[in-house]
Amino acid sequence: MYQFNYHRPATMAEAVALYGEAEDGLYLSGGQTLIPTLKQRLAAPSDLIDLSGIDALKGIKVEDGVVRVGAFTRHAEVARSPEIRKALPVLAALAGHIGDAQVRNMGTLGGSVANSDPAADYPAAVIGLGATLYTQDRDIAADDYFQDLFETALTPGEILTRIDFPIPDRAAYRKFPNPASRYAVVGVLVADFDGTIRVGVTGAGPCAFRATALEEALARSFSPDAVRSVEVPEAGFNSDLHASAEYRANLVRVMAERAVGDILAG
Repeated sequence: MYQFNYHRPATMAEAVALYGEAEDGLYLSGGQTLIPTLKQRLAAPSDLIDLSGIDALKGIKVEDGVVRVGAFTRHAEVARSPEIRKALPVLAALAGHIGDAQVRNMGTLGGSVANSDPAADYPAAVIGLGATLYTQDRDIAADDYFQDLFETALTPGEILTRIDFPIPDRAAYRKFPNPASRYAVVGVLVADFDGTIRVGVTGAGPCAFRATALEEALARSFSPDAVRSVEVPEAGFNSDLHASAEYRANLVRVMAERAVGDILAG
């Protein structure tokens, strides 16, 4: 690592002020991406601002048909939360299959979503459930948040404070995991809001996105057969040593089909 100044503020206002005063500051959440990046000397911030001391960023609440999760809530907390398991079991199940136990006990919801790794699991839930993301200054609709590879609608200095997930009538998430990292080669979340279908996809492209063709097909007929009839174009999809763009396009359809099957199986 390069040398940097370390700060652990107790309030949002203090964190934002420290960022504004820093020559090249970075916020630290769970650190599952940032710490390895620093160790490999791929980043050299002047100041590291640790958000773990800000209680306002933590907590889970279910009210008014919405699951509200603080941005510093760790994956393991989401996975084992009785409130989330009851109100939004698809989110608890998704969180329970992120990485391994060490990652789940350190990584945070906000850190994952702010980082926007193309193979992260939470972005599929943000898109598929039509979440609303809150910062210290504003709220951002899910459909406006993810923009490109590691790029989001967040501006420099903005901190995700919480994410609100609407509760669907039924939903399921399926992913094809990388056997080593457990990242999603492709992950698909299907949600049904009283006949309005949302399908969030992660892993396939540079960032999470809605599969509108699948949504339209499922709105007409909510069945695995409806998914099989949809052509998923591979243009713009990721292609690497783990899977080609063509393979990922097929996985989008297969994972969506399996998610629908899980929903129908109850």
